[in-house]
Amino acid sequence: MYDHKKAFTLIEVIISVIILSGAIVYILKLHSKTRDEIVYITQRNRLTIQDSLFVSSKIINYHKENKSAYDIIEQKFQIENLKSREILKNIKRDIFIPEGISILPEDNTLSIPNIQIQEIKIKDRYSSYYFHFNIISQ
Repeated sequence: MYDHKKAFTLIEVIISVIILSGAIVYILKLHSKTRDEIVYITQRNRLTIQDSLFVSSKIINYHKENKSAYDIIEQKFQIENLKSREILKNIKRDIFIPEGISILPEDNTLSIPNIQIQEIKIKDRYSSYYFHFNIISQ
């Protein structure tokens, strides 16, 4: 008679290959998404460090202007290295400063200072938002 050996049928093999393929595709998608997020975070952090060059009290004067980092920091720092100067001149951002908010005390009889809050939007590939607080004592 026939000697029946235990083995997988063709359908069982095909189903197991389909299940493994689905798992591999899912893992590759997950890896790709994680990689894209790492690239985004890396680029965003690099641009945030560059944006810190623009944060000074002088920036309030540049609403709706495109300025280089060199334009912002040239009066505070003397940069003699020409290569450094060119690198700073190539870092440019659009600056938008909407109308500020004033916080006034309810009771003017107290000597509580007024506070002015200015939002600063620095736009490039990714936008950054900073706030400038000015406390005005009476």
